[in-house]
Amino acid sequence: MRGFLASSTGVTCAAALALPLAPPAASATSSAPPATSPAARAEAYAPGGTQSLPLAPLARDRAAPDAAQQGLHRREVRRFSLVGVVWDSPATELHGRVEVRTRTATTGTWTGWQRLETHNAEHAADPGSPESTSGRARGATAPLWVGESDGVEVRVRAENPPGTARSASPLPTGLRLELVDPGESAAPPANRVRTRTEPSVLPARQKAKPHVGPRPSITTRRGWGADEKLRDQGFVYTKQVKTAFVHHSATGNNYRCSQAPSVVRSIYRYHVNSMGWRDLGYNFLVDKCGHIYEGRAGGVSKPVLGAHTLGFNSNSMGIAVLGTYSSKKPSPAALKAIARLTAWKVGLYGMNPRGKTYLKSGGGNLYRKGKKVRLNVISGHRDGFATNCPGKKLYAKLGTARSKAAKYQGR
Repeated sequence: MRGFLASSTGVTCAAALALPLAPPAASATSSAPPATSPAARAEAYAPGGTQSLPLAPLARDRAAPDAAQQGLHRREVRRFSLVGVVWDSPATELHGRVEVRTRTATTGTWTGWQRLETHNAEHAADPGSPESTSGRARGATAPLWVGESDGVEVRVRAENPPGTARSASPLPTGLRLELVDPGESAAPPANRVRTRTEPSVLPARQKAKPHVGPRPSITTRRGWGADEKLRDQGFVYTKQVKTAFVHHSATGNNYRCSQAPSVVRSIYRYHVNSMGWRDLGYNFLVDKCGHIYEGRAGGVSKPVLGAHTLGFNSNSMGIAVLGTYSSKKPSPAALKAIARLTAWKVGLYGMNPRGKTYLKSGGGNLYRKGKKVRLNVISGHRDGFATNCPGKKLYAKLGTARSKAAKYQGR
């Protein structure tokens, strides 16, 4: 059960209960939490884990709370670097605005309000799959990387969906704030479960046959510090890899490439502990410096079943570029990494990166279950699901990635 405990407020991560939370501000409406020295905050810090805090109605009249607004007033908490909001049912959509602001641990400075993408089940296991029907899965926003922080404030405001009545839809039940600490990146101890014995970075290899690009260097799960005890044991495979779906992680662009392993560890914890998935949803992740990271466990060359594109996870793979690319262009290094990775991986299964193929829909908001859909071998998430992902600027560059990948295959 990965350490979840039942409580009257819903499902709570046991890691959040291991240490008491720092005391909240003396007044719920005060402008800042009580002053605590950085040295004292550092002394209380225990790396790794998730704090899970239930949201409450935000209203001046507590006798008549407004169910369409929930959140938490400013409070001091244990250190964290990534934040998201989850709720009870992955089938329930959150129509509204989710915003957070955080306090930087080193300076004590509060950020402005930052918006979280509401996600609405677009990255998930296919409907009816064991992963989606496990009873652990929850609805969630996209996570946001904020760097080392020790204070937080959040507000969730309901809004009516486009084309509907004027009154706002009610918020989902069981709203909780998830604060993720990625933990340390040291190599795992000898008694920790490992998927295989191999170096932390898989070196690039020369191509062995026509139309298979050379394997690029890949930082393995061991290399980025995955705690293999968090995920479900065992692996699930499909038959082949016919399509690569490109995503953005929507975690923001405010990270250094040296922090990318921490971002990956945080997303891993969020997907498993907060969203209830069996493992990290993406098969691979790419940072803005072009480094490639192994995602879901099971073998980088194998057709591992992911949870990245609802309805089209079978016979495909998901690649997430760390960052948000709705208005910011992806780096040339990230595009080159996408091209090198896809040239190798889809080449192993006889696919041309410039070509098209068919996948059968498992059900979603664009295609009914069972429909055969013609897709680019390198597609964007939005090609299989009605979503903004992978962001307008990244989606516009997929043609470049296809051409580069084909060249790497010698086509």
